[in-house]
Amino acid sequence: MASNCKLYRKMSIGTSFMDVPDELVTNGSTTPLHAIKVLIQFDKSMNKALETRIKSKVSFKGHLHTYRFYDNMWTFLLENAMFKKDNKNLQVDLVKVNACD
Repeated sequence: MASNCKLYRKMSIGTSFMDVPDELVTNGSTTPLHAIKVLIQFDKSMNKALETRIKSKVSFKGHLHTYRFYDNMWTFLLENAMFKKDNKNLQVDLVKVNACD
């Protein structure tokens, strides 16, 4: 399930958001337990938003350079990948795709 895969925490929205509870704990405005509860709610909200608000579909293909499965996470490295969305194409030399099992 997507809730076990928190890739969005590594994106700018996730890193920016995670700085806030850390700062509040550091300056004594909140407790570590409260900060953890906030992060858990963030995870739930992000998963719900990704499930309900994303309507776009993208297809891609390319030459599979490397793949692996570790800790319920698939990682693919594709060379000469072609992404297609709504009659628009994008060619990429090398792309890394992470996918949750």
